[in-house]
Amino acid sequence: MGLKRQEVCDPEMLKEVQKQLRLNLRLWGTTPDAAKMLLSTYSSQAKHLEELMTRTLKLGESNSALILAARGVGKSALVNIILENLASSGTLGEGVVVRLSGLLQTDDRLALKEITCQLRLENATANKVFGSFAENLAFLLESLRSGSKETSKPVIFLLDEFDLFCHHHNQTLLYNLFDVAQSAQAPICVIGLTCRLDVIELLEKRVKSRFSHRQIHLFSEEKFEPQYVNTIKLLLSLPETFLHKSFVKTWNAQIDDLMKADDVLRVTKRLYDTTHDIRALKTLLLLCVSQLNADRPKLTPDMFTAAQPIMRAEAKTNMLQGLSILQLCLIIAMKHLTMIYEGEPFNFEMVFHEYLKFSQRKSTMQSFERPVVFKAFDQLKCLELVRPVDNTRGIQREYQLVQMMITPLQVMDSLNQLPGIPTDVQQWATCSFA
Repeated sequence: MGLKRQEVCDPEMLKEVQKQLRLNLRLWGTTPDAAKMLLSTYSSQAKHLEELMTRTLKLGESNSALILAARGVGKSALVNIILENLASSGTLGEGVVVRLSGLLQTDDRLALKEITCQLRLENATANKVFGSFAENLAFLLESLRSGSKETSKPVIFLLDEFDLFCHHHNQTLLYNLFDVAQSAQAPICVIGLTCRLDVIELLEKRVKSRFSHRQIHLFSEEKFEPQYVNTIKLLLSLPETFLHKSFVKTWNAQIDDLMKADDVLRVTKRLYDTTHDIRALKTLLLLCVSQLNADRPKLTPDMFTAAQPIMRAEAKTNMLQGLSILQLCLIIAMKHLTMIYEGEPFNFEMVFHEYLKFSQRKSTMQSFERPVVFKAFDQLKCLELVRPVDNTRGIQREYQLVQMMITPLQVMDSLNQLPGIPTDVQQWATCSFA
């Protein structure tokens, strides 16, 4: 027993355990265990998607489809697993996969440049001038042609954040891709991935008419027990390939016992009820793993309880911790205005008036000049703690109507947690009148 305790507390051992657990969390979605779980969860959808790609790769048949699902359920991971299976079986062959993202390729010019780059045709297009987007795309696909349709290089286009491509001017990229797929000019398969269920309504009429209207929905039927709990166990368990093999069994037995603790089940169940996004779960587990040290060499329910408030904290509320005293005074002034006018918009002049009343009343507080206060107010707008309301064009910035993006309750909760706030400011925040 003493030997086992010493082995667990060994600093080098603990360092290796943390490194392996972080690796588990980072690589989840690409591991064989994750692949099996995804394929078993979405077996029919995976089979349908693999069949579409196979027909393009083997028969030269053009297809298009949309994968619709919430964020974090495994859309991209499922596509990647299918492509890996096709590559390992030899079906992918000389097929080319082009990956585009609506977050990166923000217009059709950038998208076309990325397509050219991924197809490795920069030299072929260097000295050419094209009259239109369609002509340029047709040339790229023609460059891959070698004989008949069956012997041309098939191309699989993966459009992540597909809904963002719908906001491009005239939807030129989508129109030309779907037009090529419909008219079978070249063997291509266009797969769009999005979390918006109404994405079809974003398509223009001419684009919609060329789309196959094939939609693949991923609805997870994963339940908290046993699937979600088993996922947690897999993420926190050490693999058989771990450096210290004698310790693997001991650690994994501890994880099995840990997942029976009421506090752990309560914290993870609350997260599961809030979101099924695996990335949120990985964040929670990473917060727990980071608490491991020489004094706490194994995961405990207390670590999960300590990580829960951090997970629940909001980004905008956390921003208040980095504000200056002047900016906090403006936030408190806006809190009072929000309560007085019952959520109606206000402008800088009103905020400055509230601040002046406070600074004149409290002689211990340093009073700042108007330009300095306006600069601090402008920084709050840059941090998006304050947002201008619509139709403020043509109005002087001092008189533009704005709204605070955090509630008075959130302001008070944050102020109570902040150290070193002057007593006068704290009292001003808690009083019911400005």
